[in-house]
Amino acid sequence: MNRYHATFHGIRTGGCFAVLAAGAVLAGCSSNESASPPASATTPHNVTLTKEQQQNLKVITVAASRYRTTLTTFGEVDFDRNRAADVVAPFSGAVTKVLVTLGQKVKQGQPLAAVASPDYAAAAGAYRQAVLAANAADSIASNDRALFAKQAISQRDNAAAQAAAAGAIAARDSALQALVALHMSPQTISAIRAGEPAASAVGVIRAPVSGTVVGKSIAPGQTLVSGTSPCFTIADTSRMWVMARVFGGDVAHVQTGESATVDPDDGGKSMAGTVTNVGAVINPDTRSVAARVSVDNPADALKQHMFVSVHIASRDLLTGILIPVSAVLRDGQDLPFVYVVEPDGSFARRMLTLGARVGDRYVVAQGLHSGAKAVADGATFLHFIQTQ
Repeated sequence: MNRYHATFHGIRTGGCFAVLAAGAVLAGCSSNESASPPASATTPHNVTLTKEQQQNLKVITVAASRYRTTLTTFGEVDFDRNRAADVVAPFSGAVTKVLVTLGQKVKQGQPLAAVASPDYAAAAGAYRQAVLAANAADSIASNDRALFAKQAISQRDNAAAQAAAAGAIAARDSALQALVALHMSPQTISAIRAGEPAASAVGVIRAPVSGTVVGKSIAPGQTLVSGTSPCFTIADTSRMWVMARVFGGDVAHVQTGESATVDPDDGGKSMAGTVTNVGAVINPDTRSVAARVSVDNPADALKQHMFVSVHIASRDLLTGILIPVSAVLRDGQDLPFVYVVEPDGSFARRMLTLGARVGDRYVVAQGLHSGAKAVADGATFLHFIQTQ
């Protein structure tokens, strides 16, 4: 390889002035001689090299091989929606304090904001009343069971007492669920059940999941509406989604479970991922199908809305002829060709139809067959000689 590069460099730098001079002479004679057809309009002659010159080339014998294709496209980073939660105000009232900031790590149940809420106070009072009513009804039911066993009261009276107790217990449990929905802490609920009044009418919005605060929509003084006002977004950013765009016929070749590589556009380190879903509809704006790639993101290198390059490796094992990228040149019409060794030892152009690129090789759809000898390295040297 080093020897070839040195020889080719010498030809280009040492011979460039001679070539330019020859071009000038030809240009000066053009008015006296008929114009020759362009090189692209004639069939290029074969190139014959000396044995010493052939040492600058690398020739390979073409043979069928097994390969997998790789689709390269682009995508946009999003949160793993199975690991993210949008927190909506669980009760109405005015925000008194925001307890977290954007980017902060939180645990499930951790306080996020305090809200002066009449809903909170009313729910606490309702639960306390329901607890007292359930205790009283249960006591009456227990006493009536004892009286009925001694035939001191009728079966009808006993049944009514048992039904009343069951209804009071159901009402207490319903009031308890209302407190849980308001994110009241277990300690506060236990205190109310024990007969202690709620300390204040200040409700606390708590984190429903562990993760990072990636969205904050509230500020002190803001009035929230229960079930409507957005407050926070919490996401586990240790795993992210990349929504890769797949176009046209490539959609049929992308399957769930295929491995993928994600390259951040900012030049960051490549990350491995897996295709976990292939969309069933075409986006009318982009005319593409979204392939969801799940990627581990332990260092938080991937951010929401970041654009990345995505390489999806097909699981299908194919058979075909592949040649190195370095072997392929293009003519004046941008058509690909390679140089092959003819039976007489000369080198001739062979036009190709190329398929997909697989790493540092091209799939040859037409133009070469097994057993052909192609120039894998040094084709530019042959082209230089052929075009002189």
